[in-house]
Amino acid sequence: MNRTLPLVLFIMVILAISIALAEDPVIGKIARYCNPLPMITALGSSASGDVTVIREQGKYYMYCTGGGVWISDDMLSWSFQRVDNVPVAPHVAKYNGSFYMCGNDGPVFKADNPLGPFVSIGEWKNTPDVKGGWNGPFDVDIFIDDDNIPYLYYPGRGVSGIYVVQLDPNDLSRFAGPVKHLFGFNSDHVWERYGEMNEYTDVAWIEGPWLQKHNGIYYLQYSASGTQWKTYAEGYYTAKSPMGPFTYAPNNPLLRRTDGIVTGPAHGSIVEGPDGNLWQFYTIVLSNPPGGRRIGMDRVTFDKDGNMSVKVTDTPQWAPNAVSDPMKGNSGSIPVTINKIRAMNALSKFSSQQSGRDAAYAVDNSSGTWWEPVPEDTLPTLMIELSPATRFDVVQLFNIDAVRLMFNSGRRGFGRPLAAGTAQLSPDIYQYKIEVSIDGETYLTALDQTKNIISRNTIFEEIPPVKCRFVRLTITNWPRTTPLGILEFTIFGRPAESLPADQPIPIVQ
Repeated sequence: MNRTLPLVLFIMVILAISIALAEDPVIGKIARYCNPLPMITALGSSASGDVTVIREQGKYYMYCTGGGVWISDDMLSWSFQRVDNVPVAPHVAKYNGSFYMCGNDGPVFKADNPLGPFVSIGEWKNTPDVKGGWNGPFDVDIFIDDDNIPYLYYPGRGVSGIYVVQLDPNDLSRFAGPVKHLFGFNSDHVWERYGEMNEYTDVAWIEGPWLQKHNGIYYLQYSASGTQWKTYAEGYYTAKSPMGPFTYAPNNPLLRRTDGIVTGPAHGSIVEGPDGNLWQFYTIVLSNPPGGRRIGMDRVTFDKDGNMSVKVTDTPQWAPNAVSDPMKGNSGSIPVTINKIRAMNALSKFSSQQSGRDAAYAVDNSSGTWWEPVPEDTLPTLMIELSPATRFDVVQLFNIDAVRLMFNSGRRGFGRPLAAGTAQLSPDIYQYKIEVSIDGETYLTALDQTKNIISRNTIFEEIPPVKCRFVRLTITNWPRTTPLGILEFTIFGRPAESLPADQPIPIVQ
């Protein structure tokens, strides 16, 4: 008898179970992420775009405009550490055991580890005049090739486009050769044009280069046309050499979205995730406040011809390591609260609202509007009836499983007095609870964050899957530095069964 056969069969069964678990993750048991990412905020620091993420010894380090460094083991849970000398649009690269940081309008810094301290090694040296495309450091990207030769990619100004130069291996702040212009603005690429409708035919702002090498091909990303537009987007060129020549990719733009919560995705970086797949981090442009920005991430894939793709998402996605196939990232949960306040015959309710800051704006799927309760409202509450849409419809129940909350913390304004017995909170610490009901009378607590002490202006939390018809949000405490503004309250879930058509619809008073 072959005694190795049972062992082989056992191993095959274990592998089959492992694959099944990886391919069929279960909501509530496997972690998910949702854009915008719920990054920790701190006094004087926020993750506000121009994002570079590097991997070092199993940890991920995120650098953004806004200062400081965010650290993670899994690209899901991020801690924050204050770090000095982080510039606007920071870029960090590891070279010969040291970490080099550079950004806009400043010198090059060097450190022994990703958290610093970063010490200046001087301004950029041996740079060309403006005709060579150099207008000072701006959105710079240091790329180290497989042969350990360092290159600098940078944009000019406006329509100039992207340039490259080899750096001195002994001094990464020194240009070591002639600058080469790779490409400029092309008006035929409509998405590169200025404007909310890309209507400026001869105006653009090309910026944010990032070079990624994959299977021997150099993918050079770039962004256009500035974070003042929701049409901010990202494209790429490819080449067989870091110096080019580069060819415009046939499936451009790589990242673009102009409606919903995740708009203007561009200016980011690529890093290998804990699952071995490549992940794209990017800036998200908000409609409000003007110029407001958050961070997003999604998987990078390649087709058989080597074309790079990134599907920009704004619903819960499986986290790295949850599925083996990046194309199976969508968990199937969808927003179920959008515009439910203004649905015909809706029984949704709210505790108060300011003129022009309607409660309906909290569920309109837009970052340009927000709900603002009146100053005297010490327990702002929003109840959403998920179904029916009109009195003629059957009642549809929903299985809900997650919530996204976005707060308008970037505005300036006068604070409001604290309610009696309430403690003052640090910036961006929001406390709340979510309750659910079938009949609108008996509510159960589905998520209790009334003791939250984590500072975030965007929140994504899993809810243990529960069937309901009504969802109630209550804000129990919030920072008083500015009026409470809720940009968006999104409940995610999936349709469940409908009640029988001849069953009377409960009337909620």
